[in-house]
Amino acid sequence: MRQRLNETPGRHIESGKAKIAALDLLDEVSASNTIAFANEFFDALAVEILSAKGSLRIDTRDARFVETWAKPSPPELEFLDLYSIHPEPHERIEAPLAAQHSMDQIAASIQRGFLIAIDYGYTREEQLAGRHRGTLKALRQHSVSANPYEAPGEQDITADVNFTALAAAAEKHGMRTHKLITQSQFLMGIGEANQFADAFEECRLPQERAKVALQLKHLVTPAGMGESFNVLIASKGVQQERIESLSGLNFGRDIPGR
Repeated sequence: MRQRLNETPGRHIESGKAKIAALDLLDEVSASNTIAFANEFFDALAVEILSAKGSLRIDTRDARFVETWAKPSPPELEFLDLYSIHPEPHERIEAPLAAQHSMDQIAASIQRGFLIAIDYGYTREEQLAGRHRGTLKALRQHSVSANPYEAPGEQDITADVNFTALAAAAEKHGMRTHKLITQSQFLMGIGEANQFADAFEECRLPQERAKVALQLKHLVTPAGMGESFNVLIASKGVQQERIESLSGLNFGRDIPGR
């Protein structure tokens, strides 16, 4: 799966280790007219795991991974206080401090423009309602596993994104966050004028058109990724009337808890 953090002429950042290196490109971002596009970027960054036992540490013993627990750090506890919840007994909660740091860097680098972050995730309000509590998981060959320790190096470890925390980090650097919308709402909004007709321009055979149609269906419909992925849009230095004219931004819900 191709991932992009932000675009500069002729360059893009792909998945894997390059996701972290993508932040180096922020030094090249122009002082104006910037669009930072983070597609499944924040979910791949490391997270801290906390439980009633403390903050998780990983050690090895007899060639196996073992879990130990340390006293939570002040930043971890502050994150739970401000943007998340404290774990109940026998519960684990993520504190994505690396994602907060990355958002700090991205938002601070943008002088005029937009940040568009597409990911699966939640708001603090949803956590308070009992959802998205302990979301760390591993993906391998299109299968989901709750065990991040098996098959090391052969599976992707991921956690849902805390949009309440990301929005707060963006606002700290002068960005204005807009209502959280689903991927379906976002794509239908930007494709409203031509219903994605341009996606079929290079199709020469009926089979090619059918393939593209299935791909669009997977991206947009609730049965696919349309409702499971959310889109966080933040702007800085853009006139309010211009923002309000953007199709699709009338959808969505406010991000409470900040």
